Amino acid sequence: MYYVKNERNGEEIHDAALNLAIEYYLLNEVKLDEPVLLFYINDNSIIVGKNQNTYEEVNTTYVEENGVKVVRRFSGGGAVYHDLGVLNFCFITEDDGQSFRNFQKFTEPVIKSLHKMGADGAKLQGRNDLIIDDKKFSGNAMYTKNGRMTAHGSILFDSEIEAVVDALRPKKHKLESKGIKSIRSRVTNIKPYLGDEYQGINTKDFRQRLLLDLFEVDDQSEVKEYQLTDEDWTHIEAFAAKYTDNWDWNYGSSPDFELERSERLSCGTVEVKLDIDHGEISDLKIYGDFFGMGEIADVEEQLIGIKYETESIKSVLETIDLDKYFGNVTVDELIELIY
Repeated sequence: MYYVKNERNGEEIHDAALNLAIEYYLLNEVKLDEPVLLFYINDNSIIVGKNQNTYEEVNTTYVEENGVKVVRRFSGGGAVYHDLGVLNFCFITEDDGQSFRNFQKFTEPVIKSLHKMGADGAKLQGRNDLIIDDKKFSGNAMYTKNGRMTAHGSILFDSEIEAVVDALRPKKHKLESKGIKSIRSRVTNIKPYLGDEYQGINTKDFRQRLLLDLFEVDDQSEVKEYQLTDEDWTHIEAFAAKYTDNWDWNYGSSPDFELERSERLSCGTVEVKLDIDHGEISDLKIYGDFFGMGEIADVEEQLIGIKYETESIKSVLETIDLDKYFGNVTVDELIELIY
């Protein structure tokens, strides 16, 4: 097995878009004679499943105010929150026709290492969750393409659990879609369950311990490595630009959905009904008891066809004489209502 460091010019990468691009580049383009192990630790980010509706999974206000990056992966499953207290791992190997969906095969070495570190109760439960004390600390997913597959998971080591809850709490919209909703589970960090000698370590220390256990060696010098080249990085950055760092993929690929909201604003009650298609507003109706002099259809027409995101909505509303159509209302009030 080869170990690949997610480093460039000696600097570790914490950008979720780049780290996922590394993983999928290794899966699709790098053909080695043995399986590959990749670890990465991301800055604050939410990774949504391939078939999920991003808008339904994330608290968009929290994400924007706290600089949380949202990235869509290529595997299925639910949305997960990453920060510097979460360790992500992936095994990339040939698809032998029997390993896909066999989560036990790929999580068993991880569980074995956790047991060695004192977390005796860690185990695989259900299809793809690792739990301890009836609480989930790791979710796992798989993706296969062209005879190769990746089995990856995230381990809550010392994560900000409250941020996990806040970031993954979507606004209370009346929203209907064909996206696969994440199953909310009780979650915990694994660190408190490790032995006393591990209570002072950080996520990178934990990664190092896990690395040595997975390779069954005592020193990293015994670990076989594949180092990413400049040519590799050219392909990785191109992949990120096309997919993992691209709004069209991360948001625009969400399943179509409908949304209804009604709020009491400074101008009166305003109700909106929207259809979102490929991340854009495909239809919009505005109702309410506000007193406007203009035809509200003028506002609707200007919003139809734009990206369903704060900046796009704001840029349109700022060009409209809102007092003419609504009375006393602010751009921020309408953005909060629509988005």
